[in-house]
Amino acid sequence: MSSNIDKLNERIAQAKLGGGQKRIEKQHEKKKLTARERIEYLLDEGSFEEMGILVTHRTTDFGMDKEVYYGDGVVTGYGTIHGRLVYVYAQDFTVFGGALSETHAEKICKIMDLAMNVGAPVIGLNDSGGARIQEGVRSLGGYADIFYRNVKASGVIPQLSAIMGPCAGGAVYSPAITDFTLMVEGTSYMFVTGPNVVRTVTNEEVTSEELGGASAHAVKSGVAHKTSANDVECLEDLKSLLSYLPQSHKEKPKDMPFKIGDEFRDVLEKIVPDSPNKPYDMHEVIRGIIDEETFYEIHK
Repeated sequence: MSSNIDKLNERIAQAKLGGGQKRIEKQHEKKKLTARERIEYLLDEGSFEEMGILVTHRTTDFGMDKEVYYGDGVVTGYGTIHGRLVYVYAQDFTVFGGALSETHAEKICKIMDLAMNVGAPVIGLNDSGGARIQEGVRSLGGYADIFYRNVKASGVIPQLSAIMGPCAGGAVYSPAITDFTLMVEGTSYMFVTGPNVVRTVTNEEVTSEELGGASAHAVKSGVAHKTSANDVECLEDLKSLLSYLPQSHKEKPKDMPFKIGDEFRDVLEKIVPDSPNKPYDMHEVIRGIIDEETFYEIHK
């Protein structure tokens, strides 16, 4: 019995290393956290319960039987944020570039189903190169299963997405149809096909940042609701955003603590200028009406 427990612990330890120490170091060199580090920072300490830690892919073609990693490139489970139950998945770029396989998709679908059943938000930390090409249509079918659940969950539970790496192809369709999409500046991208494909097909030279960077989606396309300077700031933004949202369509957001004080704000008397041709800042109007330091701006 003890030998079996030792084997289990050894496999769990391997799973926690993802694609290995060298790839983890490369992730850190790019000033990015690993999938597990992101979950650890996002959730309350000690609250994370992982599901499917020993899942592996089923593919034997193209030498894939020699490349097997426990967890199969995505960390999934549930935990709490400030005591609130949430379901979360984080794609692991150290394993096949976070590419989605059939089993990878099954893990994501499982937590989405559970979140729907209990009425809790789903948070996706996306860092994926798209479909795992070695699996062909099976990986694409996995995306179809995820999209179906995105649509079913829409308006029922909050769905939050953070783009925390170079995401392409199918990896960006799902985040784009969730309720809120946050992006990390400088390290995250969203595009259907990358600059190399654009260059080949249209002879147009375009950088990853111009094609699908945080600024492109926050300023031009409107896909990104908010951008953050780094991984840690993005995870903090997710926590803040969640505090304004209910658990599901059946509940109201929890009341935030507030003490009534001197509520007279003379700023409102001075905002609108006498001349109708002069502009004024709507941020001042909002700050003069709502509770102090509670404004969370979307699509700035």
